[in-house]
Amino acid sequence: MKTFNIPDFYRSRIITPIKEFRRKNDKLKRDYSPTVLDFGPVRFLIARHFGFCYGVENAIDIAYKAIAENPGKRIFLLSEMIHNPDVNRDLIERGVQFIMDTKGNQLIGWEQLTAEDIVIVPAFGTTVENQQKIAELGAAEYMYDTTCPFVEKVWNRAAQIGEKDYTIVVHGKPNHEETRATFSHSKENAPTVVVENMKQTQILAEYVTGTRPSSQFFEDFKNQYSEGFDPEKDLQRIGVVNQTTMLASDTQGIADYLKNVMIRHYSLRPEQVEDRFANTRDTLCYATNDNQDATYALLTHDADLVVVAGGYNSSNTSHLVELCEQKFPTYFIESVNKILDRHLIRHFDQHKKEEIVTENYIPGHTPVRIMLTCGASCPDAVVEGILVRLLSFFEGAKPIEEVMEAF
Repeated sequence: MKTFNIPDFYRSRIITPIKEFRRKNDKLKRDYSPTVLDFGPVRFLIARHFGFCYGVENAIDIAYKAIAENPGKRIFLLSEMIHNPDVNRDLIERGVQFIMDTKGNQLIGWEQLTAEDIVIVPAFGTTVENQQKIAELGAAEYMYDTTCPFVEKVWNRAAQIGEKDYTIVVHGKPNHEETRATFSHSKENAPTVVVENMKQTQILAEYVTGTRPSSQFFEDFKNQYSEGFDPEKDLQRIGVVNQTTMLASDTQGIADYLKNVMIRHYSLRPEQVEDRFANTRDTLCYATNDNQDATYALLTHDADLVVVAGGYNSSNTSHLVELCEQKFPTYFIESVNKILDRHLIRHFDQHKKEEIVTENYIPGHTPVRIMLTCGASCPDAVVEGILVRLLSFFEGAKPIEEVMEAF
């Protein structure tokens, strides 16, 4: 696999060697057991897979190359390159300006850009409309495209089945940059509708079977369907693709549900299924799958608490939090700065959509068992900072150098 030039300040003297050790000793990635660091009064269980993925490393490599290769030029990012506050903050400090926010709201007008400006496309990709804007400006010559190859794979899959007269059902968060980009590309080739979850999928199924009046479709899926969408005609043949960072089990469940609806509604024999439902293999990226599988394996062990690091608007990270909080007290934090002291932690509550402070999150007994993982856009250095900060609360803990001798 291609290697990338990642700035040293994103790497870690603890986490990076552990990852490399596990990779060398498990090249086929069959061992999903966590790495255990035993410091005596505290033990850390670190997920087998986490942190920067191929797409994120590719984006960082290209973005920093754009900065290095264009001294003195104005450099713009269409929106956040990845959903990590540390990375985006560093790019801003280096002079990069954001054209839009994560919701697609314009921060800098297109008219302010010139053909001489550098434009970076984020890892999530961008819409066809934005691509056309860049071309109209004449800035395409100076465009650095960091779109993740696995996102492009989804676009290609949607195009392939769209050309076979299937309607595209995109499983994703409607307002997420990647889903907006996928929707934009998909609707170029086929009628397209976005479903966010199983609840919306079940509603969509009622339009497939005709048990819900078609006129209601446009309210139920407001801003989630392509222009000219006809629920009576366009839901007779469908295929499912997805935002790459969704929970694999959720995407599979949605695809299976719609497939079974088609089979029952049209009384399909096995050899007839593809007449109505496209055979799309799972389009989740490998890193999303690996991180989620590693989290499932992590959760088979015992722990007192879990700390998940990453950007609060990171989809793949939020799904890891969902998995962990089903079993253990889970704290979703952006960085080590959220660990206020041994007794207080500021963390993001996904249900309230706000940061809250929890007291006495570390139990009084020993040894304390703490699970650590993070999203695909979180640097190793952030995880190291969290580990070192937590470790500092335990008197008599073994030195890091002693514990790291095995790696």
